[in-house]
Amino acid sequence: MLRSLRSAGKSDGSRAVKIPTAERRPQRLRKHCHTRTDPYGWLRNRDDPAVIAYLEAENEHTEQQMKGTKALQKKLFREIKGRIKETDLDVPVTIGAFSYYTRTVRGRQYPLHCRRPAQGRGREQILLDENELAKPHDFFDLGLFKVSPDHRYVAYSVDTEGNERYDLFVKDLRTGKLRRDRLSQVDSLAWSTDCRSFLYTVLDPMHRPHKVYRHCLGDKQSDDRLIHHEKNDAVYVSVSLSRSRQFLFIDLHAKTTSEVRYLPADRADTRPKTIEKRRSGVEYSVDHAGDYFYITHNQRATNFKLARAPVTSPGRDHWKTILKHRKDVLIEGVDLFENHLVVYERERALSQIAISAHDGKRRHRIRFDEAVYDAGPGRNPEFATDQLRYYYSSLITPSSVFEYGMNDRSRELLKQTPVLGGYRPSRYQSERVWATAKDGQKIPISLVYRRGMRRNGRNPTLLTAYGSYGASRDPVFSSIRLSLLDRGVVYAIAHIRGGSELGRRWYEHGKFLRKKNTFTDFIACAERLIRLGYTSTPKLAITGGSAGGLLMGAVLNMRPDLFGVALAAVPFVDVLNTMLDPTLPLTVTEYDEWGNPNDPRYFRYIASYAPYENVTAQDYPKMLVTAGLNDPRVGYWEPAKWVARLRETKTDDNELLLKTQMGSGHFGASGRYDMLKEIAFEYAYLLTRLGVEPDSPTPKHK
Repeated sequence: MLRSLRSAGKSDGSRAVKIPTAERRPQRLRKHCHTRTDPYGWLRNRDDPAVIAYLEAENEHTEQQMKGTKALQKKLFREIKGRIKETDLDVPVTIGAFSYYTRTVRGRQYPLHCRRPAQGRGREQILLDENELAKPHDFFDLGLFKVSPDHRYVAYSVDTEGNERYDLFVKDLRTGKLRRDRLSQVDSLAWSTDCRSFLYTVLDPMHRPHKVYRHCLGDKQSDDRLIHHEKNDAVYVSVSLSRSRQFLFIDLHAKTTSEVRYLPADRADTRPKTIEKRRSGVEYSVDHAGDYFYITHNQRATNFKLARAPVTSPGRDHWKTILKHRKDVLIEGVDLFENHLVVYERERALSQIAISAHDGKRRHRIRFDEAVYDAGPGRNPEFATDQLRYYYSSLITPSSVFEYGMNDRSRELLKQTPVLGGYRPSRYQSERVWATAKDGQKIPISLVYRRGMRRNGRNPTLLTAYGSYGASRDPVFSSIRLSLLDRGVVYAIAHIRGGSELGRRWYEHGKFLRKKNTFTDFIACAERLIRLGYTSTPKLAITGGSAGGLLMGAVLNMRPDLFGVALAAVPFVDVLNTMLDPTLPLTVTEYDEWGNPNDPRYFRYIASYAPYENVTAQDYPKMLVTAGLNDPRVGYWEPAKWVARLRETKTDDNELLLKTQMGSGHFGASGRYDMLKEIAFEYAYLLTRLGVEPDSPTPKHK
């Protein structure tokens, strides 16, 4: 999602925003309302008509520069859409007397949420048709969708701006009518098992969920009872119902510290109790089964360990370890069933699923055959079952839903996402190679390409990564990606530090004063791919979004000579200024990720890599940059300012495009067809700038 510039004219009779044309070198931008330290700070004022005119002019320029790809964009859109089964439904999930599922209909942008009786052939009931709700709006996103335990009501939330501020409604599923209950700024929700009330959290002006309320059906939001007000600006609040349906949990969590409170699920009007008071640097989460709470925590356990404690005395003094800490295995999550404990783990950058009794004994892992894959929890709402649903995917295996017998270890494929057009996995090959970082660490790289590819240094290659917040970038399947692979593009994922692919330390060694490891790891991966003959600099494109866009900005400043093309989506490139402004959403909560720049050590370190501040007079590759005007996570001005500084400073004539979505936020278009059009635009950019033939060749396979 990237855009260009043209002439913006005068917006108020006095301010002329000069935009470069496609025919000449970018001219120096007029500086409006700037400070000595931030000459493009004026772009933050979205209420200034000159700012909107500037963004629209950039969009028009991008449109002009991409005009020659219109036919390719349409071809790619048809191609991508043609692989999707447009009328489809997911695997139904049985909850009590009903089977719930979502389905899509050809030509409609959004899904329908449905149910039918679990037994017999009862008629389908459409609980919610997102297409009807979206009709009056250019943007629509369904947030919460929570059916009450007695199946009578559904509480759902919607965002029609892209700013991730959701209004909540309650629908009576017996009558099909909306109740008068309407709540604003709702972030999370958990029904009480009395089905007459629920707990929910609301956002503060900084977009932080900070209060928990109890709402009784029929009451006004102004009459709701406050359960908890979190005054620490670094702490987020969420609520949930245990799958045992015995307890409601209130989770208070910062980046490195947490606290959990609980109350009986059938008595949401009682005062919550605390499992264990928060301690700086100690994270824990809680689940429940039988007479015990199960606590996953990192006290003296970098990769976390699992303990349990009696419901009657759940404090730390009573935590009994049932799964010890392992230095090479990260515990990522836990699911509890009536008679089973399921632990989701990560070892050597691969997902694992382990099943045992509640005490951790008689433990086994589900076997997966491919060398590079991803697996994790499916939808498992029922507590009293010995069947586990999990998903499985790889770079060549479409997303699959399995049902696994936790007693007899049987396995049944319930559904594999269909890929139309004669997709054959045997036409493609995936593998994992390793790069060596500056400090000797081995970095995994997952690759997929069309079988028969030769390592001659001439293959167009797209290298991507994220590398922040401990989020792992998993090697999952994408039918959309086939439009690249079938044109000879090699797709690569760099599992760099800052993620958790190799455990919690992998994350910790890519944050704070070690953040530069994230960038140098990525550079090492690019160099490794070139050295192994997969590609070469002119044929190497890179992409990353949000914090992955920060990665793009940093490596482009450090090694612009290494890459031929770059796509930076909603990039977090103005790190220093954003982290110095506590009035912005997320800033205070992010101190535990990047460091607080009010501390001179962190100020100097962040300033040494922040992409915006470190743009220098050097040649940069061709670049496409995207933004969302309503983005609450990365302000649109960050990519806009970065592009402006690049235009003024860089020494090359290479194309630089900025595309701002004027009616959406961080995640782009909301409708599925609109989203595919955005992807087709980006693919058209990458393919043409890499010099790839636009027509998809017919793969030749043995």
